Amino acid sequence: MAQLVKPQLTAPDYDSTIIGALELSEKKWVLAVQVPGIKRHSRHVVEARGDELTALIERLKARCAEAGHKIKRVILTHEAGRDGFWLARFLVRRGVEVHVMQPSSLPVDRRARRAKTDIIDVEMLLRTLMAWLRGEPRVCSMVPIPSEADEEARRAYREREDLTCERRSITNKIGGILATLGVKGFKALRRDRREQLSSLRQPDGDPFPRMARARIERLLDRLELVLKLIEQVEAARDAVLKKAAPADEAEQMIRSLTDLRSIGPDFATLLVREAFVREFRNRRALGGYVGLGGTPFSSGGSSREQGIGKDGNRRLRAGMVELAWMWLRWQPDSALSIWFRARVGQIGGRIKKIMIVALARKLLVALWRYVKDGVIPEGAKMKTA
Repeated sequence: MAQLVKPQLTAPDYDSTIIGALELSEKKWVLAVQVPGIKRHSRHVVEARGDELTALIERLKARCAEAGHKIKRVILTHEAGRDGFWLARFLVRRGVEVHVMQPSSLPVDRRARRAKTDIIDVEMLLRTLMAWLRGEPRVCSMVPIPSEADEEARRAYREREDLTCERRSITNKIGGILATLGVKGFKALRRDRREQLSSLRQPDGDPFPRMARARIERLLDRLELVLKLIEQVEAARDAVLKKAAPADEAEQMIRSLTDLRSIGPDFATLLVREAFVREFRNRRALGGYVGLGGTPFSSGGSSREQGIGKDGNRRLRAGMVELAWMWLRWQPDSALSIWFRARVGQIGGRIKKIMIVALARKLLVALWRYVKDGVIPEGAKMKTA
């Protein structure tokens, strides 16, 4: 479970440090920097290429050296976004200290209509970075930079998610065509789907329309390809459990999770690859990363709970809610299931939906402690050999 070394958060020496912020786009990057000896920020536009950026940094370091300031440290930041983390890793390998900001944590002008340009955005990023380096609390949140190996390990699960969405889309299209003809009972995911199609008739006994049949046959061609790809991805996922020994800590955590009833290889892979390979300070940080933390509203005489934040990892949040329902079914005697039933009672309805989210958060923390510290959730049962 390789991960980049976290930089030491020491206060910068402004006489020997270049501090900069990047605003990324597809063709151009805008760099705003604070260099020693100059009070004003300078701005530079470069081609969207790593070598162009590093060349600019070297020119800035040479310019500072000519002015009598030897640069010992370069600190840059950019927002987490479409480009992922390749640039951060690229710069770290070249001796640059990089901090990636969580976009949703940045302070935003609350006027109804505000000016927005790359120059304004990059200046705001630079000011935020400098405040963060000074140690100002809660000025922004930084995202851990995953290693390339960790990102590669996540691709398989996310590919399966995309394929299952495509499978659902195709079956819905087939169902939509059949609904316009009044035909029911067709099961596209069964192996005899072609035989089913050949025997279809309209409600009044007329033959199935030729163009509709041709359209469904083409959709079945796509569906069979998607099903084949899903099998390949799942086979690669399940291979982790068939190894004689785990290759790294992540694989060991996946195997440990699958020992618990209600958790299969799909949920285990999701939990480990999307969350447990990261380092979290405490359970609140874990809940915030998933987006299962509360958002209280308390102002003046008004006080209420607005629900969960939903500003974290959406696929993990959805997966945890689904796993919470599975946990209630397969771990009915666990302390978490008993707590849920005691809180919900016979009420059901909206309260049940609210409490299942609370259970998902508690279950996430319990599973995190299980894989990290070996603490089995109270009352949970393991799978029989």
